[in-house]
Amino acid sequence: MIKPFRIDIPQADLDDLTDRLARTRWPDELPDAQWDYGIPLARVKELAEHWRTAYDWREHEAELNRYPQFTTEIDGQNIHFLHVRSADPDALPLVLTHGWPGSIVEFLDVIGPLSEQFHLVIPSIPGFGFSGPTRERGWDVSRVARAWAELMHRLGYDRYGAQGGDWGSGVSRALGAVAPDHVIGVHVNYLPTPPPPDGEEDSLSEQDRARLARIKQFLAQRPGYMVLQATRPQTLAYALTDSPIGQLAWIAEKFTEWVDPRSEISIDRILTNVTLYWLTGTAGSSARLTRESTPGGPLPCPPPIGVAVLPHDITLAVRPLAERTYTITHWTEFDRGGHFAAMEVPGLFIDDVRTFFRDLR
Repeated sequence: MIKPFRIDIPQADLDDLTDRLARTRWPDELPDAQWDYGIPLARVKELAEHWRTAYDWREHEAELNRYPQFTTEIDGQNIHFLHVRSADPDALPLVLTHGWPGSIVEFLDVIGPLSEQFHLVIPSIPGFGFSGPTRERGWDVSRVARAWAELMHRLGYDRYGAQGGDWGSGVSRALGAVAPDHVIGVHVNYLPTPPPPDGEEDSLSEQDRARLARIKQFLAQRPGYMVLQATRPQTLAYALTDSPIGQLAWIAEKFTEWVDPRSEISIDRILTNVTLYWLTGTAGSSARLTRESTPGGPLPCPPPIGVAVLPHDITLAVRPLAERTYTITHWTEFDRGGHFAAMEVPGLFIDDVRTFFRDLR
């Protein structure tokens, strides 16, 4: 059964948030720390003060509620999703999947333009946002993909596309694997390309070897957030679920490190994303996806793939390596943007998605 859903956060929850922000117990900081030890104290205080005194959740709640939302239960898990139908009845259905530390908020700037050509389905990954916490082990990217395939079936969509970045990239590629007769193509704006065996990189271009070196460095020195979420998500959850400042710092750090400095993501947009995690209590359950989805080889994906590479992303895809696994029919090297493509460069993102699926249709 699919049920209509509308966001309506109790005022008591918002008052509690404001009270907690006012009573923050701030940590010390070395005088010359800057970013060497994590997100600087001054930056978190700036964001926190705006959150407490200027940010209006009700305004952004109303923005989200402009789009039709629903919930349904699949595989024992509540699934929340936006379903925005195009005025064109023959439009291609397209499922958009967010990542971490993102949410459905990532797509707010692209829903209107994309709905001109696509029927949009934008789910909250189980464990994230209004899908709520997961209730059992095993919710990895493949299980999420199977849930998406069932969701599209329930909505009556037999032929559709998929798009995603971060975890959404993995889920979208896994969806192509579990429903290859229904997914006509997968567009991603983040594509991990594991290093090849030793000696097989000599034929790569200088640019690709530089990208590969960056990938190797990332794998050799996995960032702290990834280690914690992959090994101790429950321990981390106590701090982030009890402290809005902890949740703010954990997420806001990534909206600096993984973003093109030229991008203009508003403070309110970042805070809407953070507030969504806070109000739904999904810090721990969203982190569990990292624990459940253990690293392995490249995810198979029979349908054609389109790749958008943004210069300030965590790592940059290496096309010759990607083509060993995937049928890549579209590849775009952007000149700006980072990990959050739909938020940072919505115009470029929209054009690239349209171009990729236009060729397939």
